[in-house]
Amino acid sequence: MQTQGGDGLTIREMCESARVSRASYYRSWRKQEPKQEEVALRDAIQRLALKDRHCGYRRIGRWLKREGWVVNHKRVLRLMREDNLLSIRRRRFVVTTDSAHSWRVYPNLARRMVLSAINQLWVADITYVRLQQEFIYLAVILDVYSRRVVGWSISRQLDSSIAQEALKAALKERQPAPGLIHHSDRGVQYACGDYVKRLEDVSITISMSRPGNPWDNAWAESFMKTLKSEEVDGRRYRNFDHATFMIGSFIEETYNEQRLHSALDYLSPVEFEAQIVKGGTGISISTKKEKRTKKERKVRKGRPVETAAAEEIRQRWPSATSS
Repeated sequence: MQTQGGDGLTIREMCESARVSRASYYRSWRKQEPKQEEVALRDAIQRLALKDRHCGYRRIGRWLKREGWVVNHKRVLRLMREDNLLSIRRRRFVVTTDSAHSWRVYPNLARRMVLSAINQLWVADITYVRLQQEFIYLAVILDVYSRRVVGWSISRQLDSSIAQEALKAALKERQPAPGLIHHSDRGVQYACGDYVKRLEDVSITISMSRPGNPWDNAWAESFMKTLKSEEVDGRRYRNFDHATFMIGSFIEETYNEQRLHSALDYLSPVEFEAQIVKGGTGISISTKKEKRTKKERKVRKGRPVETAAAEEIRQRWPSATSS
């Protein structure tokens, strides 16, 4: 088995000490060890995949590397496909936003922000969860910088109280300084007077998405997608209390503490915030999607890029390159 970070000799050192060429070693190794190594790797993949049936091959690959395996994501994907261990995907979602109201609508302030710390931008959203005989609703507030859910609430009623309970939990958890921006859609739950007053009382600036544009609140939409695909769609909740307990456990224990995020260099939100507290270097997150240049697009697609000399010739003598 190939592992990384071990204290033993490397293959090169062992071959030199035994006066055996590495080619001879690999010829012998190729006949025996790959089968044993692949069986052990499949066992590790199955253990991780069955522990969380919604975990994709990239995150399982990261977990394997944490355990010491030297393996890339393509091999993990191939083995998971062969063993029928690919993650369970979500079903389509239903829009629950009601923006037909007379309350004041605020401009979008979150579009061009560059985040460098927590408690600079919170996003809020509401989704539904279907039980056997009723619908219930979940409101969440997410810190965009660390992707951590800082407040959530579940209710049978789709009114402003569910959003206010989530905000109350977030304020108790974080106690943010003035200057924080709270971004949401234009739903009546976030535009009503009681909710706006709670934000203004603690000096939080209000921001709302543009009409009919869910991409303005993509961070909250992404969390809802994760919640539905990794928790809700794979369960049949018995009742309201059971759903509340299971969804709360997923948010607090799985999503915040265990789930690895590619945007956080494959750390969980709790690990990422702990790294910041310890003095580790954070990351800079821009909420504006920058347009790539033509050269950058070619590099990304693997196409040949014009050299500096060729570009200079084309600019000086355009007639020489037009034919």
